[in-house]
Amino acid sequence: MRRLPLVFVVSLAALAIAMACRTTPPVAPQRVTQKLLILGFDGMDPDLVRQWVAEGKLPNFKALIERGGLYDLETTHSPESPTAWASFATGVNPGKHNIYDFLVRDTQTYLPDLGMVKRTPAKFLFDWIPLQRPKIESIRGGTSFWVTAGAAGVRSSILTVPVTYPPENVPNGEMLSGLPLPDIRGTMGTFSYFATDLSRYEEGNTEFGGILKRIVFENGTADTQLDGPPNPIVRQKMLALRAKSPVTDADRAELEALAPQVDVKVPMRIAWQRGSDTATVTLQDTALTLKVGQWSDWVDLRFRINLFIAMRGMAQVILLRADDDLQLYVSPINWRPEAPPLPISSPTAFAESLVKTLGPFRTLGWAEATWPLEEGRIDEAVFMEDLSRAFDDRARVILNRIDAKQWDLLVGVIETTDRVQHMMWRLIDQKHPMYDAALAAKYGDAIERIYRRSDAFVGEVLTHVDPDTAVMVVSDHGFHSFRKAVNLNTWLVQEGFMVLKGQQDNQRKLDDLFGAGTFWEGVDWSRTRAYAMGLGQIYFNVRGREGQGIVSPGQESVALADAITARLATLVDPDTGERVVQNVYRRDDVYSGRYLENASDLQVGFADGYRVSWQTSLGGAPAGIVYPNMKKWSADHGSFDIADTSGVLITSRPLGARDRYRITDVAPSVLEYFGLTPGPDLDGKSLLR
Repeated sequence: MRRLPLVFVVSLAALAIAMACRTTPPVAPQRVTQKLLILGFDGMDPDLVRQWVAEGKLPNFKALIERGGLYDLETTHSPESPTAWASFATGVNPGKHNIYDFLVRDTQTYLPDLGMVKRTPAKFLFDWIPLQRPKIESIRGGTSFWVTAGAAGVRSSILTVPVTYPPENVPNGEMLSGLPLPDIRGTMGTFSYFATDLSRYEEGNTEFGGILKRIVFENGTADTQLDGPPNPIVRQKMLALRAKSPVTDADRAELEALAPQVDVKVPMRIAWQRGSDTATVTLQDTALTLKVGQWSDWVDLRFRINLFIAMRGMAQVILLRADDDLQLYVSPINWRPEAPPLPISSPTAFAESLVKTLGPFRTLGWAEATWPLEEGRIDEAVFMEDLSRAFDDRARVILNRIDAKQWDLLVGVIETTDRVQHMMWRLIDQKHPMYDAALAAKYGDAIERIYRRSDAFVGEVLTHVDPDTAVMVVSDHGFHSFRKAVNLNTWLVQEGFMVLKGQQDNQRKLDDLFGAGTFWEGVDWSRTRAYAMGLGQIYFNVRGREGQGIVSPGQESVALADAITARLATLVDPDTGERVVQNVYRRDDVYSGRYLENASDLQVGFADGYRVSWQTSLGGAPAGIVYPNMKKWSADHGSFDIADTSGVLITSRPLGARDRYRITDVAPSVLEYFGLTPGPDLDGKSLLR
């Protein structure tokens, strides 16, 4: 048989790929005269809005409210950002869109993974030559209102809305992805910290996803490395070992041997004379001369996986301290918007076009530096400066697209409101165990500052749109003080619902979740009836569903739900006698739809002041059940009761009186606003009626 020339084969392959990637041509834009602008502020709390509007601190919100109204917007079970924003986009409950939590679990292995997306790893020939790129697919079901509207000819611009990665094709529209768009390591934001005053015992990965490295200077220079993306071949080997049941001593030894090889690194050199307030950092090929407190511009980085594969990223550096010791912080390595390893926008070239106009901007879905503040590696001043930069990046993109005037519908979300409340609530709550009067004197207005910044941004936006443009301000949930943590798995063990093999004192880290550690080590699944993971979710070890299930579906599961619910109702704070749990919701009572099987069997709604512990969310069962939250992450919404965790809805036009305004109502309202009939599968009802 005659062999075809290589160039011809390549051409045929390219043609086949092009044909496979063709999409149905979009419907031509219709003449749409009405305009709708939706601004989302993640976590904005209605009680705080009312307080600061009444005090005259939010004049632009007040003006909108006087034209239309301010309403509590009922959130979702559980009140978490991915869950709520997915319901915002689709108008359905989580049972129909499949986003319940930040985490999902494999029912056969019990292993968790980051929710919202399904990842198919790259394929290699001989562990070397790439055969297939990695594939990222959203696990979110339902249809976004912008897709439905776009198919009818409505032009839209969808900007950094959570649960929009990977980007979907929006007919007659454009999309820039938001959460869960990861950093170059595939995480929610791994920072790096280098210091001379770190001990060798502190080096390594932290609970909340930081990498700490000790540096030693010789003759005024220190050589180290910045950790970049994991080598996909090594990581796949590690994941395969972790998935074994049981994980043997030989497996652990192999995991330990592979761990130093997993990260691709770039060289980093620091030149500094002790006592000087200036240092020169050479990161790969870029030299940065920084004074204490000075941020660098974005540094372009290239990580060589092997001869065939390289990844580009970008990071910013700040010199935190330079006196007797030196401390240096490197931000999570963002994907470069003009050269991401996988598409982050639709059309694909949209992100690159933004860079040409605006310059580099943060692509990481979790854009703010919460984790390094939590770990004590930056202080409140650096955190607030980083917040401001994150807000600016999102705001610049939104204003740019508003001014482009290529839209009938524009939706833009800023999440800085959420992050500042998570970290700084301790300074407005004198009952919080982490309240610090001295810090409160300096940063007690931190949350108010960001709310006022949001108000000013709304005022600026209104000067860029026509006066007859309808405006909605939306948040996905409210906030609670997180004064005490609750170890749900420890409680399940104490009550006999979960059984461990021996005492388990190991502290879980995000690293266990993202591929380098172990999970559920020591659980006796042959005697465990229930386990907790994520933010308030309790799963039953169901026979035929879980890999080692022992609880029969039907009556036995119902009896287990009755028993756990009844006993949780008696759980009280030993210090105060207060009830810890406000409500327990059963799966079939709050969810319905094709994805019902993926829901937790119980969703715990904690009372104000109490939240599921971090160790529970990561599958741990440490000693103690209710204990003070001694972390800077001092407020939350996930695992709190939906009944008092509503978000915000502000409209520029009055809405009809009704008993409930729900986040699922937004999608049908938008469709009806553009003259479209919402589908019968939607759970929400139009607010325009």
